[in-house]
Amino acid sequence: MVHAPPRPPAGAPPTRINLYSDTQTRPTPAMKEAMMRAVVGDEQHGDDPTVHALCDRMAALTGKGAAMFLPSGTMCNVVAILTHCGKGDEVVAHETSHILHSEGGAHAAFTGVQIMPLKGPRGMFTADDVRAAVRPRTRYTPPQRLLEVEQTANIGGGTVWPLAQLDAVAAVAHEQGWSTHMDGARLMNACVAAGIAAKDMVASYDSVWLDFTKGLGAPLGAMLCGSEAFIGAAWRWKQRLGGSMRQAGICAAACLYALDHHVDRLAEDHANAKALARGLAQIPGIEVETPDTNLVFFDVRGAGMDVATLQARLQMQGVAVSGLGGRVRACTHLDVTAPMIGEAVAIIRETIQAR
Repeated sequence: MVHAPPRPPAGAPPTRINLYSDTQTRPTPAMKEAMMRAVVGDEQHGDDPTVHALCDRMAALTGKGAAMFLPSGTMCNVVAILTHCGKGDEVVAHETSHILHSEGGAHAAFTGVQIMPLKGPRGMFTADDVRAAVRPRTRYTPPQRLLEVEQTANIGGGTVWPLAQLDAVAAVAHEQGWSTHMDGARLMNACVAAGIAAKDMVASYDSVWLDFTKGLGAPLGAMLCGSEAFIGAAWRWKQRLGGSMRQAGICAAACLYALDHHVDRLAEDHANAKALARGLAQIPGIEVETPDTNLVFFDVRGAGMDVATLQARLQMQGVAVSGLGGRVRACTHLDVTAPMIGEAVAIIRETIQAR
């Protein structure tokens, strides 16, 4: 049975400190103003100038030939894999990847590919891991067409792949004649944390997408980038899946505003995440993973509590966290301030001690 998304427990107060996800961000007043001023047209018909401006901006940012605006990151992954692969082909990806864990079986349902899961610490694998995954090319094996990586690696802990490792795994894939795709939902977090320009981070990847609804704080939208030929072919899948839009410039304007005003400030989220991790590490029984970016994972089993119980008790105090991979996940973003971090640590400490 498929269940609806959970609601706060009955009687829970409004959430004051929302560490559930960076998808919880709300458009700022200035972003809303930019949306209201947007010049719009029919995006599906190619008449929306604000969408065109965003596509040009993202193609330049990623160093790719073209870009395409889509409603969501999941649709970006589905469209990309449909464009790169045919039914029965194989995609090589990490065992904790978003395409395996968080897209509702979309790739079995729509793309017809199978995904070979690779192991590796913190959501990453090595060039040797990719070489070991290469199948003999016989009629018994599926054609391997695509290597997929996730930057940052969410379940891996918001991990930033080192550029040399990204390039090394892509090189093996290209040696085999495969294409390469980057799930760049939090790409700008990785770029800010590593001090590397986006076009350099993604240079070895044939396609990449960026989500605007996470740390960048827009209400809707993701951008898939690749060569002109790739994006041209991807447009048919966008049309088939209902991803073509009408006056999408309203949302594209929010994304342009985010690129202008919300990229550099991601460093604040990273600093808040590190402060949160330091505070949590002082609570007896909690085991904390050192964050690379804005995701803080911690284990509360040593404190005699499980994830669901902690979530429910924190929600009753106006604090929201998520559970992922058997751990608690706290995510910092533009709606979480430094004072909120100290308050959240104090509430979590009190909650653990009162178990």
